[in-house]
Parts: sequence; C-alpha cells; structure tokens
Amino acid sequence: MHRTSFHRRPSRRIAATLTSAAVGVVGLIGLASVPASADGSSAGLALAPLASVDGVKPGGSFQVPGTFANKGTTDLDKVYLSYTVSRGLAPRDLPSNCTRYEIGSFDENPSHSTAVCEFDQTVKAGSVYAPEKALKVDVLDHALYETLRMTVATQDSGGEDGTEETVRGTGPAVKLTELPSTTPVGDDDVNHPDWDSVSLPVTAANTADFQVPVTRLKGRVGDTVSLNAKFTNAGPGWVLSATGHPVAKVLIKMPAGTTVTEPSGACSKVAAGSYSCGLANYWIEEKGSVTYYFKLRIDKVVPGAEGSVRLGVEERPYDKNKKNDSAPILLDVDGAGGSTGGSGSTGGNGSTGGGSTGGSGSTSSTGNSGSSSGSTATGASGSSTTGGGMADTGSGDVLPLTGAAAAILAVGAGAVVVVRRRAARN
Repeated sequence: MHRTSFHRRPSRRIAATLTSAAVGVVGLIGLASVPASADGSSAGLALAPLASVDGVKPGGSFQVPGTFANKGTTDLDKVYLSYTVSRGLAPRDLPSNCTRYEIGSFDENPSHSTAVCEFDQTVKAGSVYAPEKALKVDVLDHALYETLRMTVATQDSGGEDGTEETVRGTGPAVKLTELPSTTPVGDDDVNHPDWDSVSLPVTAANTADFQVPVTRLKGRVGDTVSLNAKFTNAGPGWVLSATGHPVAKVLIKMPAGTTVTEPSGACSKVAAGSYSCGLANYWIEEKGSVTYYFKLRIDKVVPGAEGSVRLGVEERPYDKNKKNDSAPILLDVDGAGGSTGGSGSTGGNGSTGGGSTGGSGSTSSTGNSGSSSGSTATGASGSSTTGGGMADTGSGDVLPLTGAAAAILAVGAGAVVVVRRRAARN
C-alpha cells in the first residue's frame, strides 16, 4: 500500500540560508536532487535494504542492523546513522554517541522522533560497515501501520524545526564494525553521494475501533437546537491515511421536519439535509475524537422522525467492530405526545453549535487538532472542507461515497536536511 512521507523542515541553524528555497514537497525534492558534493568529494555512501516487519505485537521490539558501504574512492573521517520513526515506534537503549530528537506534529505530518548516532572513526573507501550492536526499536501500544527510515550521511541531520525534546543516549557507546567487502548493500546515488536512506515498513498486530454514538435532540416546534455529532477512534491503535485521502468520512442525515440553519464548517452538503464530514487532518490518534456542530430548527412534528450518523464506506481492515459504525439521531419534540427513546450523547439546545471551535492536543496521546469552523477535533489536525451557510431541510438521503483504502504511514525525506545543511555550508 502507498505510504505517506514526512517532509522534514530545515534545522534552525540553517533556516536563514533557505528563505529563498521552497519548503513544500517540490522544494524538498529539488534540494534533494542537487549533488551534495560541490567540493569534489568522492564519497559514495549506500545502505543495505531493510526487510519489512509484519505482525509484531504491541509491547514487542525488533532490531535494525544498519549495514552500509563507502563505495567512493576517499576514506571518510566520520559518518552519522539516523533512524526516523513514526509515533508508534521508539528507539530503545540508545548508546551515548546517539541523540534522540522528539518532533511535534506540523502541517500534514504527525509527531515522530529521530535518533542520530555519530561514529567518529575512519570509514575506508570500498569497505562495508555496520554498528557492532543493532539498534533496538520498541513497538508501542498504539502502533498499527508504522515506518522506520534509516539514513547514513557524512553530516549530522538532527535538530530540525519542531523539535520539542532532545535526549542524549545513556548506554555504552557503539562503534562500527567492518564487514566482508562482499556483504550485499544497495547502490549509491551520484545525485547525493554523501548520504543514502532506506525505509522499513512495520505492521503491528493491532486494531483501531472507529465509532459514533447515539445523538438525542429535544425541543419544541420553532426551536433552534444544537446537534453535536461525534466520531471517535477508541483505539487502541492510531491511524494515518494516504496523503490526499481522509482517514474516514462521517455521513450525517438530519431528522425529517428540521432545517439546518448553521452547518458545521467541517462538513459539505451532499443532498438536502445530508452532509459529508471529514477529519481535520490525515490521521487520528488513539482516543482521538471529532465533534461536528450544527444548528437545526424544528419546523414540524414528523412521527418517527430519525436521522443518522454513520461512517463512510472507506476500507478499514483494522476496525473489526462494525456494529458501532452508525447510530441514530433521535428527535423528541415536546408536546408531540411521543418519545423516540434511545440513549447516548445529547445534542441539547441553545449551545454553540455551528461556531468555530478549534483546539490543540499534545504530541503524545492526544495529538494536535486543527481549527475548523463548526467542529472540534481531538487527536487529529489540519484543514477541512466547509459547507454552505444557507438553511437546509432534513429530507434527503446521503449520497454514497466511493471507498478509499485506509493507508499506512511512512517517514520520508529524512536526509533532505543533510543536503540543506551541506548547501548552507557551501
């Protein structure tokens, strides 16, 4: 499956030299494609491929060997091995010659961490090396679809913008061990001879339960009430989708006899009285939730009137419990002589539905939440589509949506900072 990539922001130490460079994906690719060896360096670093890790249990761990070669014609005085991991993974027992950087979520990237290990020893031309002790990586309880990206470089790639914590390793320092020259490694790249990187996909044996609760509304004919429809990832795993595709869609159909006077800014009308709502970004963390705020006017009594909140048809192989993927919106009209019953979250009336309610969580369990008119997100962040502001009657059906496979996370462009820092020095 396609994996998205982290696009690393420049280090604070070189940000001033990059103000004229593009900081988006195109800019990063452009920087990465420039040969980093303007001074005639004849390095030729190449990493061995890493095999995927499938079915590892949360609470378990795996090792990363980190084999690489210097295919150039010049000995190197020093190299750096860095390991960038998605938020479901964590380097363990770091040696004292390694530093871990914790990076908060930004733009379309969730929080992640990078461990950079410095090897201050000669790396001979034509030789193959690996750390004498492989890096151990823990699989955290919320891991699901993860990625580790490894980079070998002649310069330190740590300390990017967004770093919230820096921790020095406390274990015994690790050295490089020379391996037989016949040890298989990948090919070096003439466009960036002084760095190379490979990715390791990791799939944890975990699940994530997406769910929506029952919503109850109550009022009299003529009242304007607030509908607060909620979507939650009950975990235990967190989920990130492919770039350009939402991790989930929430489809809301209003009860008959009502008119939407203020739609949620995170939702788009797809039919009369029906809305398709997205998340604030392309991921949702474990225990993360999103609430969509609407204001409805009760126009008339319609016996048995009932709306619904349900998840879209996107593929979610990690979600084994489908029974809580939909729930009714129950409308009790005072004086109508009947009750729709049910229980769950309460919409209430006269509250702040339809307003702009953003928020931000931490970079650990709650994540970040982007500000979007008419919705509150916890454990998700970014932009969302905005529905219209005209009154809308609750009488239509939600249009079907084409399924989009829920995707998995990749950590990418980790070595671009190396190129940037190299360019800044020149």
